Amino acid sequence: MKHILNKCKLIACMTLAILSFTSCGYKVTYNLSGGSIPPEAQTFSVAYFPNNAPMVAPTLSNVLTEALRDKFSRQTRLQQVEEGGDFAFEGEITNYTSTTSSVSSGDYALQNRLTITVKVNFQNAVDQTTSFNSKTFSQYADYDASQLLVDVQDQLIEEIVNALVNDIYMAAAGNW
Repeated sequence: MKHILNKCKLIACMTLAILSFTSCGYKVTYNLSGGSIPPEAQTFSVAYFPNNAPMVAPTLSNVLTEALRDKFSRQTRLQQVEEGGDFAFEGEITNYTSTTSSVSSGDYALQNRLTITVKVNFQNAVDQTTSFNSKTFSQYADYDASQLLVDVQDQLIEEIVNALVNDIYMAAAGNW
């Protein structure tokens, strides 16, 4: 009996809390991917991200741009437009480097690290306080030093771009 009474109290408190939040007049739409998007936002746009890094992977710009578009198409209710979206993204790839990340006791490279860095400008037309300019996002993936970068780069780019897109998404839509 005591257990049931405690559950009833908990449910009553939760209901009261929900009613309190909904009565304040502030509405934010949440989705299952961890983001929050104001209900007034209807569209998004992603400009092409040029690769301005000293070392260039030919497909990286397209892969990054399309992955960001795909993330917002799949995980939000926003409609994609060519430019001027309520959520508008533009930027550039500023770094694409492969360095040694792990060395053996005999000074031989064991692992190499591919790092990709992008600079992003995000404009939220609905809530300018969440906009940002020239925000840098960087991710990396390690690979065996016995492999040539050219042989593993497509797989590494996909892995790194997925992590970058998640970071950008959370920075733009996850600010709750």
